[in-house]
Amino acid sequence: MPTQTFTLNGETVTVDVEDDVRLLWVIRDLLKVTGPKYGCGINVCKACTSHINGKAFNPCSVPVGAIQDSDEVTTIEGLADGDTLHPMQEAWIDNDVAQCGYCQPGQIMAAVALVRRAQEEGFDIDDEALDEIRNICRCGTYNRIREAIKAGADNM
Repeated sequence: MPTQTFTLNGETVTVDVEDDVRLLWVIRDLLKVTGPKYGCGINVCKACTSHINGKAFNPCSVPVGAIQDSDEVTTIEGLADGDTLHPMQEAWIDNDVAQCGYCQPGQIMAAVALVRRAQEEGFDIDDEALDEIRNICRCGTYNRIREAIKAGADNM
C-alpha cells in the first residue's frame, strides 16, 4: 500500500492508504481530525472546507495521492493559536452564528481564506466579496455569518 506524507495542522503525518482515497476520509477516519465535516462528497456543500498551502479547498474532492509531501493542510483545529482563538472564530462566537454548527468549521475556513486573499489583493470584504463564499448552511444563518465575517475581517 502506498505511503502518503504531508503536513496537517503543523505536524508531519504519514499514512498508508491508496492514492485514490479522498483526503477527507484520511483526515477524519485515519488521522481522527473531525473538524472538516462530510456533507456531500462532491465539492458542493463545502462543509469540509479546509486550507491547503493557505488557500481554501475541499478535501472531499481531492484524492490523497494528489497531495505532495510539501503541502500544508490546515483544518479548523489548526486555526487557533493554542488556547487563543483565531479572530474569525471569536467573531463567530460574538455574533452567535451557529445553530446546529455542522457547517461552521467549513464556513470559518472559507471566510479566513477570503479575508486573507482580500488582504493580499487589496479588495474590501463587502457584500460582493461575501457572495463568493458558496458554503451551504442548512439552518440559514447567512445574515449572522456575513456579519461575523465582516467583524472577523476587521480583527485579522
